Amino acid sequence: MDINEKVTVSVIIPMYNCSPYFDETVSSVLSQSFTDWEAICVDDCSADDSYEKALSYAKKDCRIKVYKNEKNVGPSLTRNFALEKCSGRYIAYLDSDDIWMPEKLQKQIGFMERTGAKVCITDYQTVEEDGTYRNTVHVPERTPYRKLLSNTLTCSHTILIDTDAVDRSLLIMPDIRAGQDFATWLQITRAGFDIYGLNEPLAKYRRHGGSISSNTAFAVKCTWRVYRDYEKLPLPRALWHFFGYGLRAVKKRLPRKKYRS
Repeated sequence: MDINEKVTVSVIIPMYNCSPYFDETVSSVLSQSFTDWEAICVDDCSADDSYEKALSYAKKDCRIKVYKNEKNVGPSLTRNFALEKCSGRYIAYLDSDDIWMPEKLQKQIGFMERTGAKVCITDYQTVEEDGTYRNTVHVPERTPYRKLLSNTLTCSHTILIDTDAVDRSLLIMPDIRAGQDFATWLQITRAGFDIYGLNEPLAKYRRHGGSISSNTAFAVKCTWRVYRDYEKLPLPRALWHFFGYGLRAVKKRLPRKKYRS
């Protein structure tokens, strides 16, 4: 593939000390039945061999493109840098410890073409650090802005965005340590693009102690900051949505076989 050739899907993969999981993550992209994609891997100054692993995959497959930040800047700016390198119509996000099912892109694009959806997420399985199955999360069929405010959608690893409709400026994430994806999806839905849900588990979300999202107190603090600092919600309204968010967050952590977000 020529370096200037446009592709259908650009996959943004931010990397930081992800060596134990990266092989499984990138293999799940390579195994996609839909093959017209590029993977934009950006290493955020890992202390392990994540960057070297990514380079080894890039040498074998020209669809994988690898970059490295000059200094550690965090997930938001790393994703924003990757966004600048994307040539695809559709933008997908995949953290370097999560996994896609082989037909994820093919089924999601087909769903978007049939329904006219411009932003799409899918059901997913939650797995423990060792890959042990925990539960299946079912996403809503349609999530507008007001509904998203009170939801706990963990969807960065399943989301697909059609940038023929959604302006890329709406995908630029705020520079915060956690909640930057939530703030971005709010930004997109506030612009009038509802998030459509494909009710089929097409990805796996890995829970482990090293992830920022595993720090509950920090995640809660960042969510509150999104409500007040980025969405500028009045205090009563922020408290109302925060209560709904908290209730769903508690339910989501229960080790049930199925959970509806």
